[in-house]
Amino acid sequence: MPLTLTLTEGVLPVGSENTAVERITEAMLKWHGLTGNKVMTPNITAMVHIQPKGTTFSGGKPFAGAWVEWKTPSFAFADREVQKGFFQEATDIIYELSGGKQPRDNIYVNVVHTPDGAWNLDGKAMTNEEMGQAISQG
Repeated sequence: MPLTLTLTEGVLPVGSENTAVERITEAMLKWHGLTGNKVMTPNITAMVHIQPKGTTFSGGKPFAGAWVEWKTPSFAFADREVQKGFFQEATDIIYELSGGKQPRDNIYVNVVHTPDGAWNLDGKAMTNEEMGQAISQG
């Protein structure tokens, strides 16, 4: 389940991106009750994109932002309490790592769901039920 962390240059101190990815990954696993799961943990991947100042916008005007985006099967983040808790924690992580400088209202968290059956582990397309069975083995 890939995490894409996109940041305007300067939102986080250089070098803290690794800490952000680690903490956001841990939070995702925690909120889904999967901390330590041997199937899910290695299948959470991440990409960090640092955008130069002047290339990120709000309302058509340049600004500094942070975006936390997950691509997941549709059963992930389906519970409202998981959504609220994780989104708050992810926002807090970025805010804290910015030294309190990044405004919370310029930290965005979202989830993109794939259709059932359009996910894979080990190169095999799996339904939500198959994914659940695989995860339960971990």
